[in-house]
Amino acid sequence: MHLAYPAVLAALLFCVGVYGVLARRNAILVLMSVELMLNAVNLNLVAFDVWLRDTLHAGQALTLFTIAIAAAEIGIGLAIVLMVYRNRGTSDVDRLRDNAEPHGAGTDGAGTDDAEPRTAGTDEKAEATA
Repeated sequence: MHLAYPAVLAALLFCVGVYGVLARRNAILVLMSVELMLNAVNLNLVAFDVWLRDTLHAGQALTLFTIAIAAAEIGIGLAIVLMVYRNRGTSDVDRLRDNAEPHGAGTDGAGTDDAEPRTAGTDEKAEATA
């Protein structure tokens, strides 16, 4: 078999993955597109390993490492997407960027003064009275 067939298939898979990352708004579909791109790389690694007739099969070993990294990436990415969906109610990537909290929005309004150090005893008394 010629090297051109798997190389062209890998290029097409990679292009579909790039299109999915750039055009999709759903975070789950973006993660699936990243997986497509990683699988295109895996296909190239195996194809060149067979074509070069490597006795150590370095391309196949690198493919196994890539698969393991992709599985970890999808697991962490899916956990982040689920937490964002639970907190915001959407997994739309554009809306997540628009709904970002402004800097310092999570404070209680009291503010902290860097010039005056806080001690543990006075903070506990203030919180106990509040």
